[in-house]
Amino acid sequence: MRFRSKLIWVTLFAIAMGLLESAVVIYMRELLYPGGFSFPLSPIPERLAVTELLRELATLVMLVGVGVVAGRNFPERFAWFIFSFGVWDIFYYVFLKLLIGWPTSMLTWDLLFLIPVTWTGPVVTPVVCSMLMITLALVILRRTGKNPTFRISPLSWVILIAGAMVVFLSFITDYTRFILHSFTLRELWSLPSKQALFDLSVQYIPFSFPWMIFAAGSAVIIAAGIRIFNENR
Repeated sequence: MRFRSKLIWVTLFAIAMGLLESAVVIYMRELLYPGGFSFPLSPIPERLAVTELLRELATLVMLVGVGVVAGRNFPERFAWFIFSFGVWDIFYYVFLKLLIGWPTSMLTWDLLFLIPVTWTGPVVTPVVCSMLMITLALVILRRTGKNPTFRISPLSWVILIAGAMVVFLSFITDYTRFILHSFTLRELWSLPSKQALFDLSVQYIPFSFPWMIFAAGSAVIIAAGIRIFNENR
């Protein structure tokens, strides 16, 4: 399949996934937040919580599957994965805005992810991440099309992963700080029941986002992208 055709179909798939994701979230909010989504979180039945975790895992499997099917080698598969992830996430918010008028602004806080721990942040932050992923993916895909010997060096991988980990840290910092205000790491590890942690988590209200950590991680990812481009000219 030609690159343009593949790009169109992967994009359409990711947009459709964004609509599906937004529909599921709208249904959940109607059940749990009839007055509109806000923090603190509403208590959620255990079966529904488990279902939500499995849904998030299934979403990742689907996006990885797109990369595996669309790519011819590991760099291409990685690129198609992050491209579809970025498009999916952006259109998830686009459809939420079109269908229910949420978020009210790009600085509205959202519950972003639950795997492996709770991620939170203003809506603009995952959108920025998605734009970075799409840009990096297109750089890799265009370079692999022009350079049959394209490769991502081990150092570039280290820089890219380091940047991603810093961004991840920015998403879990506020929630983690809230939890550690009540429990030490040792206490969390030795809790005989997770019910106490669950009861505490539904009291969480976002306080502050670590913009400097997020900006630093994003800058490292950009540096990795520039390095990948330069080493495959």
